[in-house]
Amino acid sequence: MSAKLEKLKEALEQHLGTTIKKLTLVLDEISIEVAAADYAAAMRTLRDTRTLGFDELIDLCGVDYSAYGDGDGVGRRFTGRFAVVTHLLSLSNNWRLRVRVFAEHHDFPVLPSVTPIWNSANWYEREAFDLFGIIFEGHEDLRRILTDYGFVGHPFRKDFPVSGHVEMRYDPDEGRVIYQPVSIAARENTPRIQREESYGATITGNSSHD
Repeated sequence: MSAKLEKLKEALEQHLGTTIKKLTLVLDEISIEVAAADYAAAMRTLRDTRTLGFDELIDLCGVDYSAYGDGDGVGRRFTGRFAVVTHLLSLSNNWRLRVRVFAEHHDFPVLPSVTPIWNSANWYEREAFDLFGIIFEGHEDLRRILTDYGFVGHPFRKDFPVSGHVEMRYDPDEGRVIYQPVSIAARENTPRIQREESYGATITGNSSHD
């Protein structure tokens, strides 16, 4: 670990202490994990403490860890399912930090909104709500941002069907767009190769080219 990252690590441990559940170094960047109950306070500390100085939120995304690590033999599964991962930047100290927090409940994931701390989180949290169904308490305008308002479900969840739940079409009789159950028939995705019986047989006989 470089001297700069060591300094950041010491500052994190000094100001967040036992709030940090896990601290790792990956690809020359420090990642920390905090509990949902400590998330809002920890994020405000990261912004307002001068020795940390994370004044800019550059990215926030939802993650569904429901099948993470399956079959890799390493046992890297997480105990939670839905998480939010935030990337922060300190312009004054010129360092970055990745923060991960898991929602406590799988069936109705809820986390505090960080829009009161960084208003740039607004559309990112709307995207995480739209695609993963994560609710952000305190967000003043939490609504879909990428899918249609009549969309059913959250398409980035691991258990979301590829065909979706509903489809929309224009109904000429009603003169408007309507929603209806998906009419796509289930089909086999494994490609089939059909060849003639004689495919690959040795061609006999002489051929001439004039």
